[in-house]
Amino acid sequence: MTGRLTLFDHAGNIVQQDAEPLEFRGKQYRIAKIMPADEHYFGLGDKTGGFDRREQAFRMWNSDAYGWQESTDPLYKSIPFYLSYRAGTSLGVLIDNTWPSSFDFGKTKGDTFEYRADGGPTDIYLLYGPSAKHVLENYAWLTGPTPLPPLWALGFQQSRYSYMSQERVLEVAGRLRKDRIPADAIYLDIDYQDKNRPFTVNIQTFPDLPKMVAALHQDKFHVVTIADLHIADLPKQNYLALDSGIAGDHFVKNADGSLFVGPVWPGPSVFPDFTQKKTRGWWGTLYEPFAKAGIDGYWNDMNQPSIFNVLKTMPNTVMHRIDEPGFCPRTATHQEIHNVYGMQNARATFDGQLALKPDVRPFVLTRAAYAGGQRYAATWTGDNSATWNHLRLTTSMLKNLGLSGFSLAGADVGGYAGTPSLWLLTKWIEIAAFQPIDRDHAEKGTGDHEPWAGGPQHEAIRRHFIEERYKLLPYFYTVMEQGTRTGLPLLRPLFLQFPNAAADRHPIDVDLAAGGEFMVGPDLLVAAPPFPDRANDYDAELPSAGWYDFWTGKRLDEGSTPTLTGDTLTVAAMSTILIHPELATLPVFVRPGAIIPTEPLVQSTVEKPVGPLKLRVFPGPDCAGEIYQDDGSTFGYRRGEYLRMRFTCETSSRNGDLAIHIGTHEGRFPAWWKDIVVEVNGLKKNPTSITVNGRATNISSSDQNVSITAADRGAGIEVVVHQ
Repeated sequence: MTGRLTLFDHAGNIVQQDAEPLEFRGKQYRIAKIMPADEHYFGLGDKTGGFDRREQAFRMWNSDAYGWQESTDPLYKSIPFYLSYRAGTSLGVLIDNTWPSSFDFGKTKGDTFEYRADGGPTDIYLLYGPSAKHVLENYAWLTGPTPLPPLWALGFQQSRYSYMSQERVLEVAGRLRKDRIPADAIYLDIDYQDKNRPFTVNIQTFPDLPKMVAALHQDKFHVVTIADLHIADLPKQNYLALDSGIAGDHFVKNADGSLFVGPVWPGPSVFPDFTQKKTRGWWGTLYEPFAKAGIDGYWNDMNQPSIFNVLKTMPNTVMHRIDEPGFCPRTATHQEIHNVYGMQNARATFDGQLALKPDVRPFVLTRAAYAGGQRYAATWTGDNSATWNHLRLTTSMLKNLGLSGFSLAGADVGGYAGTPSLWLLTKWIEIAAFQPIDRDHAEKGTGDHEPWAGGPQHEAIRRHFIEERYKLLPYFYTVMEQGTRTGLPLLRPLFLQFPNAAADRHPIDVDLAAGGEFMVGPDLLVAAPPFPDRANDYDAELPSAGWYDFWTGKRLDEGSTPTLTGDTLTVAAMSTILIHPELATLPVFVRPGAIIPTEPLVQSTVEKPVGPLKLRVFPGPDCAGEIYQDDGSTFGYRRGEYLRMRFTCETSSRNGDLAIHIGTHEGRFPAWWKDIVVEVNGLKKNPTSITVNGRATNISSSDQNVSITAADRGAGIEVVVHQ
């Protein structure tokens, strides 16, 4: 007996193997695994550094990391889940331990993975694929998927620390509408509060919050307010959040039983004990006045927890009371609870919104998180900087967040710390238009970050990309709904969709040429440059041949036809395309075989689109698509109030005719469209005729693209393009 664990698959292949037996030193312990030379590692949330975790090491300790850089660790989240990937075979590993710990992927010993923890259990979940998609499906089953968000959360969001007055908020919203820049949300940072005290309003600068919110709603905006978890320690001053919390015994205490008090934005503050169910319930009630005022979502910041002291957080000796159904009541030190504290804060906010508005989907944005936190909140990458390097880092951080369960994630567009150059802000807005959370945010003292900053030339480019996001919302929303069932994120690494792209089956995302690339759902590939500040040409790496240019609809490579293996397109070699970067362009490509639903432009998701649904068809193998719709706000979809349609196409091997099948309407939600425009891209020659449900119809064509309009009565449509 060696005391070492070896995990085999059914074929007898080694999936994971201990390098040394499990080692204990008092409360601390160490796990060591053999690292094959060709194995890659992903996950752990939004850690910095390269996308591949190999040869890197990370600490799990949620930290306020203002001004973080590429080598900064730890950051705001502790998600102790990673995905190993070797020649297309994946294993997911969740080490469910909330204590301070570390992951070392061969940085110390090049052939050995080491996990160390200061205490706690060794609860390890091994989730075998063999595909990475299957690993994520199992991880979502274990920890919960990202729930279907309100539709407006996928729209453009405008924020700042801080819009200092009611007038300024309305001015910014008015400018967005006046300049016809589509937008859905305005954020209020801490300065809307009275002396930065949570659950208060500064009536000098925001004299009528409900009236302001009503005006914004009238203009089709949603409003998100910040709600930090530190409650100002102001006894006998009629501060409801403090007084009710004291009365209910809801605050964290020192080991001697006294309240723990620490300095934060409002000054000396106390902190809710979110490990108690009753405390989370109480916390939810604090939102009632804001719910009545019409606030649509809440932003839980500083919840590492962040404190302005030497430790930057609570001392390890602070005590928490665990009082939760299914758990034995006990006390625990902050050392054990620290990494889940922010998640429990987000959970309390999420549950509080449900209690106040049971049929409205909550929206919570959290900075700190733990594994499973995606059930309660969206997230972002914290206080990034207005630099080209941070724009580059955003892609790898969001891909790893998606692989860690957080499908609804983003980064402060333009960079939080500092003023971006006009080129940087423009390019960031372009790329962020294809990322899950698209929130423009900046700190105090910086220059304007709003889309109009820098004049009409830059504004026009930024508006174009935000508009394109809104046209693609049917596709975004459909992928998000699919993710609630599959665990697959909206923003994905290429290897998740194309594990067989390289001849040796390595994950092509680790290639330098693909460093700026990411998938949006299964069908769109954004090929941003690996170094966005460089003006030189670069090669975009595509996982197969036959891709289409998203903007023109033209097929890139007519000389090679991809084949289908399972759900993965494969060819003998990957394709590359030389790209010359320009300020006003972003290379976006479409998978051959994709059918992308789009809608007419709206200025807000509150608007009903006017005009036909458009299906952009890109012929190829496994040709399919889908659209999912509902009211975008309530849980009516759980009662059958949704609309789902599926689409397929195939090309006849006999005569080259292209048949497009538009499925029947599923569910009870009514379509906003009467007609469907089918746009077929990349045809080699003009069709001889087109039939819709067997009847000839008119053709509208231009440069390899053909459009057909058909009435949609919900019973299905058959379109045949005859060659």
